[in-house]
Amino acid sequence: MKVESNKYVTLAYNLHVGEGDERELMEQATVDSPLEFIFGTNSMLEAFEQKVEGLSKGDTFSFLLTPDEAYGDYEEEKIVELPIDIFQVEGKIDHEMLFEGNTLPMMDSYGNRLNGSVVSVNDTMVTMDFNHPLAGEILHFDGSVLGVRDASAEELTALFTTAGCGCGSDGCDDSEGCDCGSHDHSHHHHGNGDGGCGCGC
Repeated sequence: MKVESNKYVTLAYNLHVGEGDERELMEQATVDSPLEFIFGTNSMLEAFEQKVEGLSKGDTFSFLLTPDEAYGDYEEEKIVELPIDIFQVEGKIDHEMLFEGNTLPMMDSYGNRLNGSVVSVNDTMVTMDFNHPLAGEILHFDGSVLGVRDASAEELTALFTTAGCGCGSDGCDDSEGCDCGSHDHSHHHHGNGDGGCGCGC
């Protein structure tokens, strides 16, 4: 059985970013904790799916995705300052979540969910980075196909009623987030996920 639409696919892989001596292991899916997804359901990066399409259980793969194929270039305009008041929870600012490096689920003015990373905080403003954590990176994948089977009707139904994140994916955190006002912070992802998601996500 080959990897194709509506197949439930299980992969193990290592994801490295960078080149040469600066190459760094960014994420790992193991036999005990693999990546599992249903192929052809917009839950993964399109280029990622193209690379593993047609493979069978036991096959290995090694490929890279350029920024254009993954999460785009790093864009300075996606670093924005937001009023600290929008981070209020029940009328109070939740300072425990406003620390450098924390990833927060938010929404733009159109209701689109996206994740942002806290860059800095002062008394009145919070600087957020809405670039995907892997924006601008060349992604190197090496791994193997652990399993391929037909996805069940229940799995297909569940896929469209829940959101997830995983390697090569664009899934977003589906929890309620803050509204980042009138800023439109579009992001690249598996279907749609930045920050906190895994490889390719």
